[in-house]
Amino acid sequence: MRELRMIWKGVTSTDHPILAHLIPIRRCNLSCAYCNEFDDFSKPVPTETVFTRVDHLARLRTTIVTLSGGEPLLHPDLDAIIAHIRSRGILAGMITNGYLLTAERVHRLNRAGLDHLQISIDNVMPDDISKKSLKVLDKKLQILAGHALFHVNINSVVGGGVRKPDDALIIAKRAIELGFTSTVGIIHDGDGQLRPLSEHEQSVFKAIKEMQKTSYSRVNYFQDAIAQGRTNNWKCRAGSRYLYVCEDGLVHYCSQQRGYPGKPLSEYTVEDIRREYRTVKSCAPSCTVSCAHQVSYFDSWRGAQTLEMNSHGAPASQLVQLEPVRSTIHAK
Repeated sequence: MRELRMIWKGVTSTDHPILAHLIPIRRCNLSCAYCNEFDDFSKPVPTETVFTRVDHLARLRTTIVTLSGGEPLLHPDLDAIIAHIRSRGILAGMITNGYLLTAERVHRLNRAGLDHLQISIDNVMPDDISKKSLKVLDKKLQILAGHALFHVNINSVVGGGVRKPDDALIIAKRAIELGFTSTVGIIHDGDGQLRPLSEHEQSVFKAIKEMQKTSYSRVNYFQDAIAQGRTNNWKCRAGSRYLYVCEDGLVHYCSQQRGYPGKPLSEYTVEDIRREYRTVKSCAPSCTVSCAHQVSYFDSWRGAQTLEMNSHGAPASQLVQLEPVRSTIHAK
């Protein structure tokens, strides 16, 4: 019922974010070679600071807050943060590598009120690119199957850096066998942009897509063009319907386009949401960032985008030009 209310709220109003990714910690216990969203030294964002950010997202009438990172399970007060999200009437999600899950930890997430959890598994056997393998994580998946009261989605990947495309199909079949939903992602390059799939990768991709269940979170048809190396003609609502809030509390378009709007969440208003709703993102045609696509589908049929980006990547109508935020993330 809460998810149905989310859909109705998203359809009837465009002046609020549908999804916000919130980073409570940038540090990760892994170092996947393709990832540019982590470091190995950052301290957790203070809990009260996270609470304040959640409160502001609630004032903006945000529907879903998904905790990401880094590895959110490394935050010492993660359960309290999830409970605080739920206390503000917001759906609570989390993206994790799964390494730190135990039966006791899953029960704590149940009590905190977690709604959704996603784990991306990159291969069947660990290699020098990624340790997020089915061999290591299968016991964690069995724990989730036996104890989780929240929805679990397992995301497998094809594309750049994945040496054995068939692994993705094995992972997807195991996810469904355990009662989870399964999605497949196409690994983007360092800028979150298009990388076409080989003929064999496309066959694996198609097989997994045919296994997916139909629901609002399975809206991934934009990937069909990407898999074939074609661009998508769509209206990206990042900075409006979708917010990426980094550990410094700044709002960015997404994890791969950090720097704009680059405005503190504490100062973000409905006027910012309306401006970015109308702003054309030059990176949109070859974007592979699923969450930005999925959230933007709510408004694909309305609201023409009329603000163009200037050469600096900011809306051309802005009087003050924003400088890109220097990222502290180390690509490994």
